[in-house]
Order: sequence, then structure tokens, then C-alpha cells
Amino acid sequence: MTHHSTESRARAPRRILQRGFTLIELMVVLVIIGVLAALIVPNVLDRADDARVTAARTDVNNLMQALKLYRLDNQRYPTGEQGLNALVAKPSTGPIPPNWRPYLDKLPADPWSRPYQYLNPGLKGEVDVLSLGADGQPGGENRDADVGSWQ
Repeated sequence: MTHHSTESRARAPRRILQRGFTLIELMVVLVIIGVLAALIVPNVLDRADDARVTAARTDVNNLMQALKLYRLDNQRYPTGEQGLNALVAKPSTGPIPPNWRPYLDKLPADPWSRPYQYLNPGLKGEVDVLSLGADGQPGGENRDADVGSWQ
């Protein structure tokens, strides 16, 4: 008999510990998580934009290096009509480059999935390579700003 009553007394505190969370406690936790997410998410999105701009700068620099090699071999940059494609395939329109070789395996698309622009003659340099940024329009501010070989 005494053995049975001590066993039930030992079980009683456990029931109190297992009562779980109230709805209000859960709501408070969810609100706190929501507030933290609202503070953190915009920073993460800005980071993604920064990474895209950095990737575009790297691509533009690589394209400019390939264009300089092209000029070393062929005494001139590709014409505006031949475009950046002249770095991947031998131009069929004149002037035909005399010492052409492949300068890139394939042309990269910019981080916004659009082709890089090539201007010969360039507006800022002898030739320009640029990405029009997130908005795909010339000019722009912040993430919409152009990323070009003159930067």
C-alpha cells in the first residue's frame, strides 16, 4: 500500500513538467521570429545584388583581357558588327582577323541572364564592354547601374 502511494507521488511532478506551451507563448515566439526575419532578409537580398555586380565586374574584366589578346594577335579589336562573338568563333565579316584563335570557350551571359554589350568605338574607352545591370536599361542607380570596362 505505501509502495503504491509513493509511486503516484513520484509521477505527479512529471505531469506538471509536461504541460507544454500555451498558444500565447507560441505566438510571442512567432512574432519574435518574424521581427528578426524582417531585419535580416533585406540584408541578404542586398548581398545577392552585390554578388551579381561583383560577378559582372569579373566577367567584364575577363572579356577585356580576351579582347586585348585578340588585338595583340590581329592588330585591331573586333568591329562593332563582329561583336564579342569574334572571341568564340572566327568572324566571317570583314576585316577577317589574320591570326585568329579561340579566345574564350563560350561567351558568358551577365548575372541577370542578358548578353554583355560591346561597343567599338567605345564611349568611355577605345572599346567598351558592359552589362546594363539589373534593369537592363542604360544608366541607373545602385543595382540598376551599368557595370562597364571603364570602372
